[in-house]
Amino acid sequence: MSPENSESTAPGAVRGARAAGAVLAAAALTAGLAGCGGKSLESQGGSEGGKGSVVVGSAGFTESTILAELYVRLLDDAGYHASVTTLKNRELYEPALEKGDIDVVPEYAATLAEFLNAKENGPKAKPIASSDADRTVAALKKVAAERGLKVLPHGAATDQNAFAVAAEFARKHHLKTLSDLGKSKLEVKLAAGDECDERPFCRPGLEKTYGIDITGVDPKGVSSPASKQAVKDGTHQMMLTTTTDATLDDFGLMLLKDDKRLQNAENVLPVVNAEQAGGKGIEAALGKLTRTLTTADLIELNRKVDAERQKPKDVAAEYLERKGLLGK
Repeated sequence: MSPENSESTAPGAVRGARAAGAVLAAAALTAGLAGCGGKSLESQGGSEGGKGSVVVGSAGFTESTILAELYVRLLDDAGYHASVTTLKNRELYEPALEKGDIDVVPEYAATLAEFLNAKENGPKAKPIASSDADRTVAALKKVAAERGLKVLPHGAATDQNAFAVAAEFARKHHLKTLSDLGKSKLEVKLAAGDECDERPFCRPGLEKTYGIDITGVDPKGVSSPASKQAVKDGTHQMMLTTTTDATLDDFGLMLLKDDKRLQNAENVLPVVNAEQAGGKGIEAALGKLTRTLTTADLIELNRKVDAERQKPKDVAAEYLERKGLLGK
């Protein structure tokens, strides 16, 4: 999901909205990071045996902030001195990662693959991401390596575009999957982002892949409270959201399964500056999280921050301690 574009290859719409207001001044970024460029973190250790300073990038929306805090805690535990720098969107943090102004960012496989693909081959480049995680990550690794980036292993946790309906509506019409909705021949008014009519994962894909009868798209926003309320009230039958939306239950909504795999593989994974942070130490530290984290975990972590108003730093620390990922 691309934080900068609500309707890009994956759930970026939501991240774009959440990222508003998360910008740091470029001068502050440069000043704060001037000491880490061009030098491997494994060779930065001081006389007390530290492994150097690591700057973790965050896009500022809830999930990205939580993931960045998880990375920081794991890296600190592994002997690094880690900190977070928040940038507004991928157009800012990806070049910073290439330059070595930041060392690592939590990313989403398909969205980053298509972002780098467009950057390298133009906006009309043939897509390289798909619903197959292994193939998507392999394609991502290739385009990332060309820009001095290293893609670390992915895990099971994903944050993909998804479609939600009212739970009562689903029960009434026996709906569990998007295929069920297509077969029902029900007319559907869809609340989504303003590019849904053109994006292949949205209206065109729902109509072509699932045969869903979409009577119109209302640009109320992706995963916005207005979209959720419209579906809850029954003025709209479905809305575009993401698989890690933590507030669907609050509106009496549920996801319909993407049983024909319309959406691209948006597995969560760390991406690092290969020269500065491509060593085994950082990969080992972050790999503990990647192997453990699930989509359900992401939903719960998001809920604690968005609904319960807990601090991302505290939520991250509690999760790592509960899962036994620290001190190993």
